Amino acid sequence: MEAKASLLVVDDEERIRRLLKMYLEREGYQIDEAADGNAALQTALNKDYDLIILDLMLPGMDGVDVCKKLRESKATPVIMLTAKGEEANRVQGFEVGTDDYIVKPFSPREVVLRVKALLRRASKTKFLETDTKAKNVIVFRHLVIDHDAHRVKVDDHEVSLTPKEYDLLFYLAKNPDKVYTREQLLKEVWNYDFFGDLRTVDTHVKRLREKLNQISEEAANMIVTVWGIGYKIEAETEE
Repeated sequence: MEAKASLLVVDDEERIRRLLKMYLEREGYQIDEAADGNAALQTALNKDYDLIILDLMLPGMDGVDVCKKLRESKATPVIMLTAKGEEANRVQGFEVGTDDYIVKPFSPREVVLRVKALLRRASKTKFLETDTKAKNVIVFRHLVIDHDAHRVKVDDHEVSLTPKEYDLLFYLAKNPDKVYTREQLLKEVWNYDFFGDLRTVDTHVKRLREKLNQISEEAANMIVTVWGIGYKIEAETEE
């Protein structure tokens, strides 16, 4: 399935687009390109891509704004490309829904590995329509996570999450009341050596709470901050 995945590569430098396209097509991926933010957004909205590689600094509309607009209607996984001195922008990118970032200059082989890792998780977190009864379900009073169907419901309302948001919520929910440090969450949820800012976890928790809170304040409050340590899910399961 990965070999047929469709990717959008967005960068204003043709050299970078060609390099990424060459390496990714070797893996069997179908690659489209865009050179500016406005074209990237329209292309991403008009076609359902499996993953988008998005440069932060773009003419017309920067990567943060593209991702923010995209997240209004789609949960397509996004890997952001950033320069070394753009840490604040990377954090802002996570706040609007970026799933991962890669710092320039980068190794094309690293990009391929990151793409594969994110596509594996994304393939598991698409919300599937199924009539079969799920066997792997976590049930709380205001929150239900159907892991077989990879569906999240808050008070019977389905919630659309990005792959990283789903992975984080499910990981916390598997062990209610267990406190995880930010370092543990980065290692386990991101599923590879991740040398990023610990605020990455904070921004994803913030987005999770915001999405849950749109339906239920009680569900949002289940994600508890343990000051100085990390986070946990605190809730009583339904009998």
